[in-house]
Amino acid sequence: MKFAFYTLGCKTNQYETQAMEQLLAEKGHQICQFSEKCDAYIINTCSVTAVADKKNRAVIRRCRRENPQAVIGVCGCYTQHAPEDVRKLGVDILGGSANRRAFIEKLLEAAESRQQQEVLDEALRRREFEVLPAGGLSERTRAMLKVQDGCVNFCSYCIIPYTRGPVRSAPLSLVTEQAKQLREKGYREIIITGIEIASWGADLAGKPPMADMVAAVCEAVPELRVRLGSLEPRVITEEFCLRMKKYENLCPQFHLSMQSGCDTVLQRMRRKYDTARYLESVRLLQKHFPGCAVTTDMIVAFPGETEEEFQQSLAFIQKCSFADMHIFPYSRRPGTPADKMPGQRDNATKEARSRAAIAVAEEMNRAYRENLIGSTQQVLFEETDGDYFAGHAMNYTKVYAKGENLHNTVKSVKIIGLYKDGVLGE
Repeated sequence: MKFAFYTLGCKTNQYETQAMEQLLAEKGHQICQFSEKCDAYIINTCSVTAVADKKNRAVIRRCRRENPQAVIGVCGCYTQHAPEDVRKLGVDILGGSANRRAFIEKLLEAAESRQQQEVLDEALRRREFEVLPAGGLSERTRAMLKVQDGCVNFCSYCIIPYTRGPVRSAPLSLVTEQAKQLREKGYREIIITGIEIASWGADLAGKPPMADMVAAVCEAVPELRVRLGSLEPRVITEEFCLRMKKYENLCPQFHLSMQSGCDTVLQRMRRKYDTARYLESVRLLQKHFPGCAVTTDMIVAFPGETEEEFQQSLAFIQKCSFADMHIFPYSRRPGTPADKMPGQRDNATKEARSRAAIAVAEEMNRAYRENLIGSTQQVLFEETDGDYFAGHAMNYTKVYAKGENLHNTVKSVKIIGLYKDGVLGE
């Protein structure tokens, strides 16, 4: 049978979609594009904001309208959080944010029987890490390796602890085994991912630190680049940096979750650090990994954020000299404490503050790229873009260069100027 997937949300969702593709392919089924006519469609949803929920519903409705005879399965954080809303959309298979193998089995049963099926559990009761195949089916240069699931931070704006449950870590032996499997499949880079990878090991015997897992992956596949997913700033210590700088295959790009550069806003967000601790993490990385790219996320117009608090955030991000940023206007998420907080900001304020923050972020990004001119970077080429091949340096800057048959190769590239969203090299 023919199956197609549509994935919304984070890298963990992307990883789990790729795993489900493999489970179906192993059974002899064909994976197609979502735009093609198929026997069944699977929509892997996100529920990080109310806007994400709206996108989920739009995709499901369109899929049902355009494919009235096909089997439609929906899984992910949205179905975990609001299964009753998804049931109303007339789907055939309802799954949550776990039990992917069972979800695929029920999907195949429904394709035969045409009877509705559900695979749901209580996320907060989960205690075991779900083992799924790593890597993907189509030709890829970089692979995601999921090492952890769940989160117990309970930030005031976030629904994810309720949809993903408590922390569950992949055993170290499984992590290194899957890393080696990815090497054998021809991947050149591994991205360590999870819902909150800084908490890896918290549920394992002896509570090993995340650094143990990162070191084990770097040592297991020394010929592959290893890139870290989003990190909590509290894991960045002098000891962490001294240990990690030994590994030449660890990519010097660190995405430190920030959300706000103002201490009073961070308190309302229930973040577990202040700006002083965050800046300490940035400075440690910049000290031990000269020229590294520190990137982050920032939420603007959080409930109660005054103009003074916003200006404090703008001043703080300039202190950090980020290589890149993702700016998000606060989006209300029913079911979270922030949704009921006073001082909800209007759309005009959200848009104005987003524009102001993006302008600062773009200025810092340009400065970071300009500093690369004249340097030599190791670039993993991934795709063509017009007359150029495009890929990423170890610091994740996008690099464009001319050449033949560069796909999935790592080349030394001298940076000669700025180009589009990255730099031009030769």
